[in-house]
Amino acid sequence: MTNQNEKAPSEKANGNGKPLPPSAHHRVSGGKNRGFWGRFRGYFLAGVLVTAPLGITGYLAWVIVGFIDHSVTPLVPAQYNPETYLPFSLPGLGVLILIIILTLIGALTAGLLGRWLLHTGERILNRMPVVRSIYSAIKQIFETVLAQQSTAFREAVLVEYPRRGIWAIAFITGTTEGEVQNLTEQETVNIFLPTTPNPTSGFLLFVPRDEVVPLDMSVEEAIKMVISGGLVTPPDRRPLAEQQKPQVSAKTYEDLDILREREAAPVLVPKKD
Repeated sequence: MTNQNEKAPSEKANGNGKPLPPSAHHRVSGGKNRGFWGRFRGYFLAGVLVTAPLGITGYLAWVIVGFIDHSVTPLVPAQYNPETYLPFSLPGLGVLILIIILTLIGALTAGLLGRWLLHTGERILNRMPVVRSIYSAIKQIFETVLAQQSTAFREAVLVEYPRRGIWAIAFITGTTEGEVQNLTEQETVNIFLPTTPNPTSGFLLFVPRDEVVPLDMSVEEAIKMVISGGLVTPPDRRPLAEQQKPQVSAKTYEDLDILREREAAPVLVPKKD
């Protein structure tokens, strides 16, 4: 027997005592479904964000280690190769052998005999026209990057490129020297401007030191921002007072050279009437 106080689903009252229309019940059930799928989507994306970086990093490390193992391990004589006496291969054996070989070479070149052999080899290479240029360029790059006191790629800056008012992230690779510096009136620095998403290619710019804006973000954070195309943006760690005070502006291009000389900074200020 049906209770007279009970009402049909389409006649259930809302807060005002009026019955809810049938469409309201569909919205309620649809909201529950959307809530479930929303949580499912959030959990799925959270799983992707956790596993994707780990998986890609592990895969790249495995590929690099495998490439070194396949390149170095076959060079070891069979009687000295541990894999000869084992029924399985040793991942990372080639990497370990390479590290030991490079360490021994470094220790050898630190001695008198090693330095003599190195100078003799360099004199032979310097007599080869094409090889000489390649060797000297590669050697200079490695000496600059690996030097303990080197400042290459240790500071991220903001520069105006490709025109005034457009800013790009770049890296200081050193102080300009030689003919390029002697031809310019201002002190300039070497700037490497990478491309997105491949930061290994880019442009070499010689920019006056007072026209670059230093960034507080680390080089690693700046590289991540370049590779991601701006999707990964590091937080601003400067004091709140500095965050609320802009240091650069691109509101006008009129009388730009005069304004920049007056301000003595890489700032584009509005033209005053």
